[in-house]
Amino acid sequence: MNGLDPRRPVAVVVARDGRLPVGADEAVAEAGGQVVLVGSGTVDAARSLLAAERAWCRETGAGLRPAAMSGALVPLLAGVPLVVMPSSPDGRDLGPRLAARLGVSFIGHAVSVCAGTGPAGHGVRAEVSRLDDRILLPVTVDGPAVATLVPGSRTVVPASRPSWWEPEVIAPSVAASAGAPGTPPDPEVIDVLKPDPSTMDLADASRVVAGGAGLAADASDHRARATFELLTRVAGAMGASAGATRVATDAGWIGYERQIGTTGVAVDPELYIAFGVSGATQHVGGLGAPRHVVSVNTDPASPMTAMADLGLVTDGPGLLVELARRFGIAVPAGVAPDPAGGSS
Repeated sequence: MNGLDPRRPVAVVVARDGRLPVGADEAVAEAGGQVVLVGSGTVDAARSLLAAERAWCRETGAGLRPAAMSGALVPLLAGVPLVVMPSSPDGRDLGPRLAARLGVSFIGHAVSVCAGTGPAGHGVRAEVSRLDDRILLPVTVDGPAVATLVPGSRTVVPASRPSWWEPEVIAPSVAASAGAPGTPPDPEVIDVLKPDPSTMDLADASRVVAGGAGLAADASDHRARATFELLTRVAGAMGASAGATRVATDAGWIGYERQIGTTGVAVDPELYIAFGVSGATQHVGGLGAPRHVVSVNTDPASPMTAMADLGLVTDGPGLLVELARRFGIAVPAGVAPDPAGGSS
């Protein structure tokens, strides 16, 4: 494989134990197919990228050391017109530091970004999302830039690659985890603890259990809140994070940070279980490509059931209560296994 082309944009993606952050493939596609992966399990992560035409990997160990990592990436990325990173927690942490080390502009929370727009082809143009995605602002910089891309911003077309395609491992001399001289020190990583599914960033969850309006149809506001509280506890017992449709968050049954969809959080879990979710376009637009989908709905013809690997045509609240009992979770007095509708 030839070396990185410094005249073209490059994506930088942080992998953890071979797992890609949400929006990784979109960042690679926005950069035109070139990607550098750092972190742990980078080779396996690179192989799972659909949009990668050329990939370079460097193992930097568990835990993110953004100061050292940004300094170490400077020799590799110096002169590149545009660096694109997914707007994941690691991307939001590393991106500004990398821009500072490179001495270039930083564009955060972009929904589109492209290079070669200024005088003599030097410059970057982007659209950035503000006010909870209600406003898109155009941004133009005269020189190179580092940008973080919001997951769910674009579609991904798989790259054409030969059957023998493999990512290239970068030599330690090119991107060592120790960083360059003068790099501000990072905290020492003693251990990396797994996050609590009930409080972790929903975008990073590998398992998601979501509820829609069908989970609380014809229920009082008090009972609906109790039902979604039970959903959160059952999800935690399954090692999953709780999510919801916009109807549920607008009603106040669960926090807005749990909303999945084009106006909420974009997710891409291994397992997605939907209770009373009809599968409206706005919601499905934020789902990514879950590996396994389970739909619990009274409507066998709902879009969510149609796209599911397993469709359970049954009473959602009743099944939720039964799961809680199986996990030894106390069922709130206001929640009963009465039949509920299936819309969201």
